[in-house]
Amino acid sequence: MLKVLEAFSGIGAQAKALERQKIEHEIINTVDWDVNAIVAYDIIHNGKQDLSQYEKLSKQELILRLSKYTLSPDGKNAYQNGDISHVNIAGLKSVLAAIDRSHNLVSITDMTYKNIPEDLDLFTYSFPCQDLSIAGVWHGNMSGIDREAHNRSGMLWEVERLLKECVEYKHSIPKMLLMENVNNILAPRHMGNFQEWISYLEQIGYYNRIYKLNAKRFGIPQNRTRVFMLSVYVGNDENKRTIIDNYFNAHNLESDDYVQTLPLNRLTIKDILRTDYSQAHYLEEANESQLNNTESRQKIISENDHIYEEATKKYIAEIKTITTKQDRNPNSGVIEYRTGIVGKADYRYLTARECFIAMGFDESDFDKLIENNIMLGKNRPMFSMGKLIKMAGNSIVVNVLEAIFIQVEEIRKLIHN
Repeated sequence: MLKVLEAFSGIGAQAKALERQKIEHEIINTVDWDVNAIVAYDIIHNGKQDLSQYEKLSKQELILRLSKYTLSPDGKNAYQNGDISHVNIAGLKSVLAAIDRSHNLVSITDMTYKNIPEDLDLFTYSFPCQDLSIAGVWHGNMSGIDREAHNRSGMLWEVERLLKECVEYKHSIPKMLLMENVNNILAPRHMGNFQEWISYLEQIGYYNRIYKLNAKRFGIPQNRTRVFMLSVYVGNDENKRTIIDNYFNAHNLESDDYVQTLPLNRLTIKDILRTDYSQAHYLEEANESQLNNTESRQKIISENDHIYEEATKKYIAEIKTITTKQDRNPNSGVIEYRTGIVGKADYRYLTARECFIAMGFDESDFDKLIENNIMLGKNRPMFSMGKLIKMAGNSIVVNVLEAIFIQVEEIRKLIHN
């Protein structure tokens, strides 16, 4: 059985990929501090929450229990000065239940080497990309993964801290590590820092394989390239190093011929878009995603790909990278949608549902969130459409992870059994 610690777990693309490939596994712990993602992960992977055991807890008791964690309302900043007290009792119960049921350690900054099991097979770390991404550069953020920047992408060095603690206290390190982040981590501005990280991993005995993988090559029609690094512990064993080197040379995920042999659920644009508006929920979501007929939105329409023509029922472009927001320029593309509503343009964005499917999740995963949406106040659900799109954009394409986990399982059997 593959024992996994899923850091920066988000909505659980790693767990989803392992489930999809029917790889026998156990998620020992998740690690995420965003309360929205914490609850979403729990519902997607564990089903409807049973809050009965928290029924007799007062709001103050719930806050006291949650106060031992470093939690965030948005994945950017921690709750400050009792801000969490503004969350209603239903929301507090849901967050606490999700932490308990998903064995969530919450913030990686609060972890120590003692939180890493001695026999851990895989540690995944998709640390935040905001300070590395091109979008961050557009906003003047050049800090990247500088050690002294103390930013979100700097969470990479928290992973290093944990490994250094393991080495110092003679605690076993994970047999494999899997990193995911944006392409810009390989840019000249960040390559020095990234190479420092690679060198440290090599120093403590890991063999590292770096991949640049585009989701559209793995059966998801989304043009989304991300950098992955699979690190396999070989120590000083040159025989193991040779075995791993030969394995990767023969099973190259950057080779189309090899990828085509993998058992992946391959989708088309038609499989992703929900344009049957006779379905009331699809119609409602499409209406919510329709652009206003303003100058700025007309600019978005003219400067982004048109994915679907309503008149001809033709799918005419692939989906561009799903980001944390669709109402932006550039975005993932627009869909023709003519309603004749005054003040509305004849186009819409991708809906939150479509974003989830385009990230490789099942439509039923999205339905679970809608059906179990906690109300934080009048007309204020925990999972607004904007938050759902953000969680999808922050995730990893499941199909790509499936391909990597096929390799993880084969490598485990080769050298770690």
